[in-house]
Amino acid sequence: MFVKLISFVAGLLAGVACYAVVPIYDFEVVHAYPHDRGAFTEGLFYLDGFLYESTGLEGHSSIRKVRIDTGAVLQQVDIPAEYFGEGIVNWHDQLISLTWKSQVGFVFDRATLKKQKEFHYDGEGWALTQDGKQLIMSDGTPNLRFLNPTTLKETRRITVTLEGRPLNDVNELEWVKGEIYANVWHTNSIVRIDPRSGNVVGIINLAGILAPTIRLEGPDAVLNGIAYDAKGDRLFVTGKNWPTLFEIRLRPRIGP
Repeated sequence: MFVKLISFVAGLLAGVACYAVVPIYDFEVVHAYPHDRGAFTEGLFYLDGFLYESTGLEGHSSIRKVRIDTGAVLQQVDIPAEYFGEGIVNWHDQLISLTWKSQVGFVFDRATLKKQKEFHYDGEGWALTQDGKQLIMSDGTPNLRFLNPTTLKETRRITVTLEGRPLNDVNELEWVKGEIYANVWHTNSIVRIDPRSGNVVGIINLAGILAPTIRLEGPDAVLNGIAYDAKGDRLFVTGKNWPTLFEIRLRPRIGP
């Protein structure tokens, strides 16, 4: 097993030889909104003016409907205490969620957050998004699985590669303008993935987005959570137990 590739991503961001091959994007903050510091964010998406967020940790996992401007939780359903909640995605009038190591997922009515059924999968569950036709699931490996949204069965998978090397720890996912955006766990990077090939076609460097005066609790309070408002062309990011949700705009990096 090769090194965690965090150093490899960091090397790209520092401007090593393959910098010119994979474009690097910096950011500017358009707006900052309150975010619940108690939310160990695992999944995030935007729909009809609201954020939907899933949180993790056994005994603390939940799914929430949240006001963007205030961070107020408008609806919430708690995941049973034995499960570690992971990613979520909408599909028509449903919410579909994963758990980490239990190999169990849940389907909820989106309006009421009432559980409708459970489903099962092999391996770990990390994150979900959708492209309008299929669900896309990460599991902590370099593989992304495509799922039939009705049967929730796998139809195909791709391997995420960065400069020809498989990229581990692909975490929270979001479908943005025909690409899959993904957090890389324990880094300040979001990778942009070609959904056909699995190749990383861009790296977003979010180092420094939190002010250095903000103290985070624990090593897992890392960048995690991407949501996209397709109608408004707004991109939102946050992290586990972060006090802020950021609306950001990307800027291609010019020079090293």
